[in-house]
Amino acid sequence: METKPILAGISQGDINGIGYEVIIKTLMNNLINEFCVPIVYGSPKVAAYHRKALNINNFSFNNIRSADDANPRKANMINCLDDNVRVELGKSTPQGGEAALVSLEKAVEDLKNGKIDVLVTAPIDKKNIQSDKFNFRGHTEYLRSRAGADDVLMFMISENMRIGFATGHIPLRKVPEVLTTDLIARKLRLMNQSLLMDFGIRKPRIAVLGLNPHAGDNSLLGSEEAEVIIPAIKQVEKEGIIAFGPFPADGFFGAGSFTKFDGILSMYHDQGLPPFKALSFDSGVNYTAGLSFIRTSPVHGTAFSIAGRGEASENSFRQAIYLACSIFRNRQFYHEISKNQLKHQEIDLRSDKVDELPPDIFNSEQPL
Repeated sequence: METKPILAGISQGDINGIGYEVIIKTLMNNLINEFCVPIVYGSPKVAAYHRKALNINNFSFNNIRSADDANPRKANMINCLDDNVRVELGKSTPQGGEAALVSLEKAVEDLKNGKIDVLVTAPIDKKNIQSDKFNFRGHTEYLRSRAGADDVLMFMISENMRIGFATGHIPLRKVPEVLTTDLIARKLRLMNQSLLMDFGIRKPRIAVLGLNPHAGDNSLLGSEEAEVIIPAIKQVEKEGIIAFGPFPADGFFGAGSFTKFDGILSMYHDQGLPPFKALSFDSGVNYTAGLSFIRTSPVHGTAFSIAGRGEASENSFRQAIYLACSIFRNRQFYHEISKNQLKHQEIDLRSDKVDELPPDIFNSEQPL
């Protein structure tokens, strides 16, 4: 299996938030270069502004024109912006949104063209980034469009749990009408495939949460469990996916049942994220499963209120880089072991070629 250095592209996110702070703090540790070659799509001017605000004097980027020029022992930067860019720490500005989009577009283009291997995205402001070029609710929807993927799964990853979402960035009142048996089954297939290919889990066990309080309490508090969720579970079970539920969310997390499963499917955004962030806010990672390429991000946002103060923790961002590299290697291994598999041989016991079967096929101690 090829073990060339992993080229990790990093989009700068909103230039007025904590993106540069967590990027710089992460890349200051040279250990990161043991895992990948970091390439930030940003601006040397903006980086210098943040270093000055954070009083960081012992770090600088290696400025390059193309990912092909990256130095494997340095933190590299490709300049995407002109020198007129203006940083206004802690403020949501149109220019901040424009700068975030320019960086993201350039990084995704290089990712699709194979110039980088993985993408780690710093936080954007979902409002100021909106434009004719970006009419999406967030990174997940944008990347699905750029990848041409039929469907994706927002997948939150930590040491404690892996939790995905049947529905994403939509108003809560729309969740019941969006949830269908087909949607849940699709998300379960995506989760199962990701657990196999991206995380190397041979026979994933997936828990499915209910929608209503007490998972409907036998349809007393809602019928979606019986009419929508359970049929989806039964459908994927026929395909060999190991899924259980639906479980009441409060008891599931309160009793620690989440530790017994490889993956959890939550029905909506704020059902699964509060327990996840309560347990893993400093170390959790947002992963977009279902894409042809690999994208991760920290679980926090732009945090304008603390931008430039040196108070932001870089741990989630660091873990996002580590996870992207881990998934890249896992996919390499998965594709390697999937090559040249032996063709499945059907044995017809009713044929008259019984003499060609192995001699112990009818041994009573080895039932068919």
